[in-house]
Amino acid sequence: MYGANVIRTIRHVEPGFFIGGFEPTYLSAYRQGEFPARVDAALAELEDCCACPRNCHVNRLLDKARVCHTGRHAIVSSAFPHFGEEDCLRGWNGSGTIFFGLCNLRCVFCQNWDISQQHAESECSAEDIATLMLQLQDRGCHNINFVTPEHVAPQIVEAIAAAVPRGLKVPIVYNTSAYDSLQSLKLMEGLVDIYMPDFKFFEYEPSRSYLKAKDYPARACEAITEMHRQVGDLRFGDDGLARRGLLVRHLVMPNHVEDARKIFKWLADEISPDTYVNIMDQYRPLHQVGNISKYDAINRRPSAAELDKAFAAARQAGLWRFDERR
Repeated sequence: MYGANVIRTIRHVEPGFFIGGFEPTYLSAYRQGEFPARVDAALAELEDCCACPRNCHVNRLLDKARVCHTGRHAIVSSAFPHFGEEDCLRGWNGSGTIFFGLCNLRCVFCQNWDISQQHAESECSAEDIATLMLQLQDRGCHNINFVTPEHVAPQIVEAIAAAVPRGLKVPIVYNTSAYDSLQSLKLMEGLVDIYMPDFKFFEYEPSRSYLKAKDYPARACEAITEMHRQVGDLRFGDDGLARRGLLVRHLVMPNHVEDARKIFKWLADEISPDTYVNIMDQYRPLHQVGNISKYDAINRRPSAAELDKAFAAARQAGLWRFDERR
């Protein structure tokens, strides 16, 4: 029995975006014996860390850390079936989210700042993460959803390599801020089925002020281009659940509809007019916003008019695969 939301998703899927005979891409990589070399490459990336665009060049194999404050092992904050994700991911049993602690961005409005900005002692080995993945699969989750994976991409490669021989068989979702390195994304090729980047800002000034990463727009464009090269436009199974492809999120921000317009135009022109986009209205002024006057421009929720303009900008750009429910 399909859930009502998933039925609604099915009705909005054009026939060309269904995919039959699906199996997760990592099963082919496993059968072809690619995992040992992939894990070796992941460990080499940790030895002189350029796992994300911060390019810290520290030896994380020796438990050294810098911007992300994460050494040899990834920190896992939580793992559970998530029913707040997109309909095509959560289905009726939930998306199997694994939230990684800490982050390579410093978003002043982060709703999960206690996880992303504060260190918690909950390090997990590759086998530990593999066990979490299999437990979520056993609970009926439709996919494994890695949240904030940018800084622990090498550890995720290790975990996938550990989980597949133990019976992993659901799609993998890479749920990221888009502040990813091309080197890490290429490690993921053939392992990730669905990329879900959040394209935050297209302009350098808000990226510098609000994310503390002035190169974010350039890195996000590079990353999303690489993601689409690997997996293409988002496609679905006959149950309405996402199976493979790119799903881009954009959080509408107050006083930044122009960023939304430029992001949507870039996606339509440079990626594909068939890009599946989730235009989100969940922004709240949290974390440092409200406490520091220089962030007053984003110290409120986006207005209804701003949300309307964002959706209009997506249509004007030529995008059409997005959910208009708010």
